Amino acid sequence: MSVFMGSKQFLEFCLLPSLATHTSSSISPSYTPGRQQRQQLSSVSRRFQPVLASRPVSRNSPFHQKTNGLSSYTSTSRVPSPVDPEEEADKRAIVSNLANLRRKLAEHGIDAQNCPTGQKSGLICPKCEGGSSGEKSLSLLIAHDGSSATWNCFRGKCGFKSGVRVDGKFTSADPVEKVERKISVESIALEPLCDEIQDYFAARKISGKTLERNRVMQKRIGDEIVIAFTYWQRGELVSCKYRYLTKKFIQERNTRRIFYGLDDIERASEIIIVEGEIDKLAMEEAGFRNCVSVPDGAPASVSSKETPPESEDTKYKFLWNCIDYLKKASRVIIATDGDGPGQALAEEMARRLGKERCWRVKWPKKSEDEHFKDANEVLISLGPHAVTEAIQTAEPYPIQGLFPFKDFFDEIDAYYHRTHGHEYGVSTGWNTLDNLYSVVPGELTVVTGVPNSGKSEWIDALICNLNHSVGWKFALCSMENKVRDHSRKLLEKHVKKPFFDADYGRTIPRMSVEELDEGKQWLNDTFSLIRCEMDSLPSVEWVLERAKVAVLRYGIRGLVIDPYNELDHQRTIRQTETEYVSQMLTKIKRFAQHHSCHVWFVAHPKQLQQWDGGAPNLYDISGSAHFINKCDNGIVIHRNRDENAGPLDLVQICVRKVRNKVAGQIGDAYLCYDRATGLFSDSPVTPERPDRRANRRS
Repeated sequence: MSVFMGSKQFLEFCLLPSLATHTSSSISPSYTPGRQQRQQLSSVSRRFQPVLASRPVSRNSPFHQKTNGLSSYTSTSRVPSPVDPEEEADKRAIVSNLANLRRKLAEHGIDAQNCPTGQKSGLICPKCEGGSSGEKSLSLLIAHDGSSATWNCFRGKCGFKSGVRVDGKFTSADPVEKVERKISVESIALEPLCDEIQDYFAARKISGKTLERNRVMQKRIGDEIVIAFTYWQRGELVSCKYRYLTKKFIQERNTRRIFYGLDDIERASEIIIVEGEIDKLAMEEAGFRNCVSVPDGAPASVSSKETPPESEDTKYKFLWNCIDYLKKASRVIIATDGDGPGQALAEEMARRLGKERCWRVKWPKKSEDEHFKDANEVLISLGPHAVTEAIQTAEPYPIQGLFPFKDFFDEIDAYYHRTHGHEYGVSTGWNTLDNLYSVVPGELTVVTGVPNSGKSEWIDALICNLNHSVGWKFALCSMENKVRDHSRKLLEKHVKKPFFDADYGRTIPRMSVEELDEGKQWLNDTFSLIRCEMDSLPSVEWVLERAKVAVLRYGIRGLVIDPYNELDHQRTIRQTETEYVSQMLTKIKRFAQHHSCHVWFVAHPKQLQQWDGGAPNLYDISGSAHFINKCDNGIVIHRNRDENAGPLDLVQICVRKVRNKVAGQIGDAYLCYDRATGLFSDSPVTPERPDRRANRRS
């Protein structure tokens, strides 16, 4: 039956029931093929020829149908997939394009053999090679049809960015340079200066001789006469800039961009750079011919981006065009305008020329709150001698981290006359200790001692004394104390009465509710708590960030970190504990110095083998010898545990390091501890040293 049926009828006979079968789950039984489906079937039927099947089709085939009981199988042929000649031609074109494109990319050092079309691929940049880390910083995008490719290296110091096309219509890798115009005085119709223009310059104190030497001319544009500043290089006119008397500027198109007055610095070891052509002329009136002016105006602000490479630095192309002249100069004086854009131009120029050989001019004052703007304004108002003085008193361009001592003279004077306050340090509140140790703002004190020696109690008593005497405020990062226990200890020292009516304070009545309320207000006004409420331990960076906020928000003058072993001390695999401790203490010292805040850092000693009961040494601190090397002050707190050596309430304050001799010296002081109030007081007795007692017994 299928043999005698036409191809169209045969396909309709075979395919339509199949379509109905396979779409029965999503199409209702009453579905009838629409116009689009019929057109698709018609187009498909034209590509097939009816042939007898060589063998039955599998029952899993979409062509399997049950047909009126004539046969359990439908005969069909094995035919190849339909081929569209146009589509095949497109594929061959893409393959050819890709082959050619990859050859062009290889010429630029880019291996794109495994890069697909239509999506970005990360590669190692052939120019910077990914820096020291060898990162794949080059992003390559190949068009879908393989006709073009663009790339961009995202490393700030590289910026390799370009593209190629197969057809050669354009290639951003080799951009077409604009052809520089050749101009002459005659071709651009320049004229000698008329009387009106010369009078204009005379009012600005620019002489005719200076105008003639610099070949300043004029040009007629429409009905106006404009000033023509001619740009020369080795006797050749290369560009010209025009200035209307209304201060409007235009420039000859497609001419080389160079400094104005370039030939005047060809052999100069010292050059001056100003912002405008008239300022260049003003400098000559003051006796400085080794001066050039930038051809364009100043930027609005300093760019936040890194300085681009020479090939992409279009804004300052004039500088790179003259770099051979500038390399010869050992000293560059930047005398741009004193306003914001002028200072931004000075910064951009110094970044490209090297700040180490740049000097900066500060124009003299016009009034109490205002300076003269530029060289010509100084020439008009104060005369050539003032311009000369400004150039001769130019200061080295500031470099971050490098300062002359004179920048600190005011601070040194204040230190000498003690007008800052606390130059000798703040009294601890104990006379016997003040001779050895006083609290200087901006220093780091490391405190250690064996467990239960009273380290935290002594620091709490010390900061209470400092608050009562000079009103200092503090941030407390005390991770071994609960807030309520720490507040009890501080309140007892402040009120001078025990918090509870307990055995430790029976001899003194308990503080009243009124005293408690006053003390709570004192706590809130004096202390800020730094506490990590998360499960993880805080790092020293985390603590210092909160302390910085406390400085700015509450004006704290002291920070207590107690103790070292309660902080999170994660370090890299290659970093030793000694290196880590050194970096950590450096961060703490920088915080102290920058914020003029004294820091007390409590560190426990390591386990002492065969301890004889004496005070440990700073070198016994667990972790590193840097605790004593880096700190400004090192103190060991030691409590007497031997009745034969003296009272059990006797506490020895061992000052083992004092970097600032103005603030103290090495030695021992003894204080008595009052268990009821937590207060310390000067001891009336000084016990003998153990070695002396041993010698006496022998």
